[in-house]
Amino acid sequence: MQNGEPIAAIATPPGRGGIGIVRLSGRDLKPFLIALLGRVPKPRFATLAALKDAEGRVIDEGIVLYFSAPHSYTGEDVVELQGHGGMTVLNLLLKRCLELGARLAEPGEFSKRAFLSGKLDLAQAESVADLIDASTAEAARSAMRSLRGEFSREVNALKDGLMELRALTEATLDFPDEEIDFLQQADAFGRLERLRARLAGLLANARQGALLREGAQVALVGRPNVGKSSLLNRLAREEVAIVTEIPGTTRDTIRSHVEIQGVPFHIIDTAGLRETQDAVERIGIERARRAVEAADLVLVVTEYGQGVTPEDEAILRQLPDRLPRVVVRNKIDLAGVAPAVRAEGTTTEVWLSAKTGEGVELLQQELLRQAGWTSSGEGLFMARERHLAALTEAQERLAAAAPAASLGLELFAEELRLAHAALATITGEFTADDLLGQIFSRFCIGK
Repeated sequence: MQNGEPIAAIATPPGRGGIGIVRLSGRDLKPFLIALLGRVPKPRFATLAALKDAEGRVIDEGIVLYFSAPHSYTGEDVVELQGHGGMTVLNLLLKRCLELGARLAEPGEFSKRAFLSGKLDLAQAESVADLIDASTAEAARSAMRSLRGEFSREVNALKDGLMELRALTEATLDFPDEEIDFLQQADAFGRLERLRARLAGLLANARQGALLREGAQVALVGRPNVGKSSLLNRLAREEVAIVTEIPGTTRDTIRSHVEIQGVPFHIIDTAGLRETQDAVERIGIERARRAVEAADLVLVVTEYGQGVTPEDEAILRQLPDRLPRVVVRNKIDLAGVAPAVRAEGTTTEVWLSAKTGEGVELLQQELLRQAGWTSSGEGLFMARERHLAALTEAQERLAAAAPAASLGLELFAEELRLAHAALATITGEFTADDLLGQIFSRFCIGK
């Protein structure tokens, strides 16, 4: 538990700006206010004041916001000093707060205190960082839904349903002769199936939210001069890679962030995979292979008019078996054919022209499909890998509950308990201290 020790930090990014903010939080910040501006301003009102150092000299003039406990973000007294956005001024204000007895806040400590005081649950606290880090507008909207508690409400509804079923089960354990009647009269299996269906829907939405948060890593591979760099430029809508007729122009991996319907894709253009005596190109090819190993999806770029060459087949054989791949037939403009998508067995081909842009929209739709995107984005909330793991564990426990009931109501009750405990880790009712430290250490300082 927190002890109310005053903490302070600069809450705005480094650099020059119109406004800069120094934030404080602690059990009682009235002495800080008196020392800084000579009075305690009215809570929750903006107050113009001169902010002074230990000798009474004015450091800066700005707006002071005072939020008295418990009506604040952290549940403690919170003060925001809004001054001019130069780092020298902000550092002087921060230094003065530290002189008055505050200590420098750790990364994420303000949000951690909000969690510990019950202002936010853990999923909401994590969404603060997700909102700051959102790389697309859709990701930002989903993070805000989580911050407003939509994800937590769904999790809590599942927990409430599980709690009711657990209570009925535990009450029946004292009367073993009535177990069969309980299962029928209380509609235990019907309740269980409804919970499983609701959990399946929540997990599906969480996977979509995780895709918005993390995006997908996509590697472009192929022979030299088949148009990988042109395709990257077309997807990125800017000239991020050099394009020439000389094979081997791309000698290192080039990364670009691409947004498709609000979903972030991290596209990696790799050096053409071939045997070469050029030492620099060999390094690029080795980096290309490492990029492929780390990818979620591979686009194998080939030339439409040449079919699948022995070199293309050699590249396909080098790809990891677990890695989904899409074969891109580029340069259809030279062959005079229309763009298309062709599926043969487990392989999907997209015919396009990176030069003219024909068929690129078909490739974008295929990227979304391969990444597992099935939503318009409306109603989604942000989710993390640990949320998916907890939901998956709860799903597995509920799937095991019905078979366990045939072996004894105690086993049925235990599976329900474990499912409930897994869901509780999402919102933070049962969370190890070391996990809390890991989560909040990734926040920015001042938040």
